[in-house]
Amino acid sequence: MRKKFMIFVIDDLSGSGTPDEMRAIDAFNDGLREKGHWIFAGGLAAPFLGNVIDNRKGANASTGKPLFDSAENYSGFWLIQADNQEEAERLAYAGSMACNRRVELRPLLGG
Repeated sequence: MRKKFMIFVIDDLSGSGTPDEMRAIDAFNDGLREKGHWIFAGGLAAPFLGNVIDNRKGANASTGKPLFDSAENYSGFWLIQADNQEEAERLAYAGSMACNRRVELRPLLGG
């Protein structure tokens, strides 16, 4: 049974994403689809649009800001499936190359 992994794209606040990088990402996505690794992918809005919500015990609290105040942030992600950790790592290396960014690979629990 294949396992599920998340590949987070680590970016800074430079507003990056050149046309060449977008073409490479599209090609990487096509390869994921062709080989049955694709589940979903998406980009994330700028971190300043984040809002931490806490309604534990009916607190109804909102910070109006993201959890982390850092120049680096997650700007996108791939949700993939792979046969094992090694295959997922190979895909993460390829994703890093395609988007020209560092990435973080994490397995999904129970996935």
